[in-house]
Amino acid sequence: MSAALFPLFADLRGRAVRVVGGGAVAERKVEALLHAGALPHVGAPTLTPRLAQWAEQGRIAWQPGSFTPDWLDGVWLVIAATDEGEVNRAVADAAAARRLLANVVDDAELSSFQVPALVERGALQIAISSGGHAPMVARHIRRQLETLLDDSWGSLVALLGRQRARIRARFPEMGARRRFFEQLLAGTVPRLLRQRQDAAAETELQRALSSATQAHAGTVTLVGAGPGDAGLLTLNALRAMNEADVILHDRLVSAEVLAMARRDATRIEVGKSAQGHSTRQDDIHALMLEHARAGRRVVRLKGGDPFVFGRGGEELEFLKAHGIAFEVVPGITAALACAAYSGIPLTHRDHAQGLRLVTAHCRDSLDTLDWQALAQERQTLAVYMGVAGLETFRERLIAHGRAAATPFALVENGSRRTQRVVTGTLADLAETARHHQVRSPALLILGEVAALAHTLHWHGDAPLAAPASQHPDNIDAPTLSRAA
Repeated sequence: MSAALFPLFADLRGRAVRVVGGGAVAERKVEALLHAGALPHVGAPTLTPRLAQWAEQGRIAWQPGSFTPDWLDGVWLVIAATDEGEVNRAVADAAAARRLLANVVDDAELSSFQVPALVERGALQIAISSGGHAPMVARHIRRQLETLLDDSWGSLVALLGRQRARIRARFPEMGARRRFFEQLLAGTVPRLLRQRQDAAAETELQRALSSATQAHAGTVTLVGAGPGDAGLLTLNALRAMNEADVILHDRLVSAEVLAMARRDATRIEVGKSAQGHSTRQDDIHALMLEHARAGRRVVRLKGGDPFVFGRGGEELEFLKAHGIAFEVVPGITAALACAAYSGIPLTHRDHAQGLRLVTAHCRDSLDTLDWQALAQERQTLAVYMGVAGLETFRERLIAHGRAAATPFALVENGSRRTQRVVTGTLADLAETARHHQVRSPALLILGEVAALAHTLHWHGDAPLAAPASQHPDNIDAPTLSRAA
């Protein structure tokens, strides 16, 4: 996948921009440049009547003739808008040689910048780009936004621009300023502007500035980030992430999820890893306390659900003991997501009437498990253990009566684009994991329902099975009814 374009709004007021071409497409580009206050320099053998009129009026400079590289001397940007591919390529090459950004109309490969579809409400501009791959999609989204945003948004931006210095002086700290804006935008000022009561809106803003207080108590919100797919975030999780001043996030919180958070929030990774650097729980507590006492809104972003093997209870006890206000936003825990994205029903009336969530990351934690209960048939085990201790886990289950032929599924990177599902039987659990080089994060699902992964999978590639030579001769492969 190619890198994303860097979004940029350019101030072209009083700056020369070269447009190569004099037809209808060039005319549209020149019109947009004039609107931005640029000085268009048009080079072309002939001009449309409108371009010719602008040239006569002195609004644009016209250079008749065919393109030569010296046309690009002294300009800030270049737009190639001819219907001749060779000319457009020559313009792009000459611009690259001069380190100028160039847009070649309808040719993303030759362009070093794209002109987005634009929704404009006064000083407020919303640019939509498909990276040159599907301009019609960008235009379709623009049309949808045009119907959603009325002209009052431009008036709002103008009003806040006039009061910007006073607002910044009143709220020098970013977090306090952000909270003021959130309250203001949820209040009566936008409504008054929609009703064309501009004077009343300005009066209300002045009142809000005079009555607002800067002191705000900090809070901490424990947010479940789910297993990785950003589409599994709840609306409350998105709200909290977009209101946060500070985000303390686990190592395994996906980049897609972090991308949904407000971009100017301070982000601090506080993950734990058996192999590499880990943040001690006491240090996480100290960070929450430090930022909350400074009046900031802290989001403790935890993979899966905060209360399912996430130490969320410990963190709330700490916050409670120190008088910090908190709330909890549940997340979809790995067992639910990994099973669903693998086509495995965790319970099934024909095969599993019970479900146990188990964590077992080391020998000490394995020693604390109730193996007699875990070995019972007709139940599903969802084991949060990555790939550590699989051999011991298998041996103890079989020793306590769980059938060696019990199906399993190891779900690696569950719900993500890189998800892999590896299946087999309990007898070959460790060997199959090694054969397919399963790595953390991975969740083990053990029980008769795991065999359904082969018939019900829908996300990503089909499950990988253990090599045929790995199955002991005395173990029959499990079968489940397709009507299940």
